Amino acid sequence: GGNKVGVVVGPNAPEISKKALELDQTTPKQTCAGGNCGGCLNKGCKSRVAASQPTGPIDLNSRLKALTEQQQVMLFMKGSPGAEKCGFSRTIVGLLKDQGVKFGTFDILEDEEVRQGLKEYSKWPTYPQLYAKGKLIGGLDIIKELIEEDELKSSLGVGEPADLNTRLKALTEQQPVMLFMKGSPGAERCGFSRTIVGLLKEQGVPFGTFDILEDEEVRQGLKEFSKWPTYPQLYAKGKLIGGLDIVKELIEEDELKSSLGV
Repeated sequence: GGNKVGVVVGPNAPEISKKALELDQTTPKQTCAGGNCGGCLNKGCKSRVAASQPTGPIDLNSRLKALTEQQQVMLFMKGSPGAEKCGFSRTIVGLLKDQGVKFGTFDILEDEEVRQGLKEYSKWPTYPQLYAKGKLIGGLDIIKELIEEDELKSSLGVGEPADLNTRLKALTEQQPVMLFMKGSPGAERCGFSRTIVGLLKEQGVPFGTFDILEDEEVRQGLKEFSKWPTYPQLYAKGKLIGGLDIVKELIEEDELKSSLGV
């Protein structure tokens, strides 16, 4: 029931291996169109179509590095401040606030790739994890020890002026395509932001967002960093693409995806 792809005479093991390798390299890989087929990577596949394999996953370590550098002090926790989903996270949030430490947070329960990847990236198997300028400080017990020894702020480098450009660079590289907007998708707080979100979704472009109304330092700093005075601003791999008018032009010229590298 199949096609003849070659003939090997006799028990010639090297030749058999060579033919098998050639067949594997020339056979189209299978991916799903949605349903349940035996060897498909997608569960529930009803049909198969031959397709080339994806070009490869986004570099996870680069994303983790950008996340840990997103703010001068970053806490990777379960839940968010005020809505913690474990006692250790609740305790460390309280300690940092008591010490007057400003910090950003990332909810690892919302992103399984980050949750598992950061354990290997940091060689630290549990959460919460606290970072300063992209470097791991430790978990709850370490923070308690640093507070007892009055060394927490010096260990975090708090009090030293944060390098805003370093933070902005990390933010623009947080995902392959990043949109700095007013509000968030589905809760946009200006018409330009609403329009550009709609256009990107229509074009099938995956993107991350940052609400510049929530951070005045980023809102003002990014204008100088990018030499672009208005919002929204769209970035690809850390490089400014432009605002709404530029995105519209790229769509009209059918060059948006190539410009974004997606």
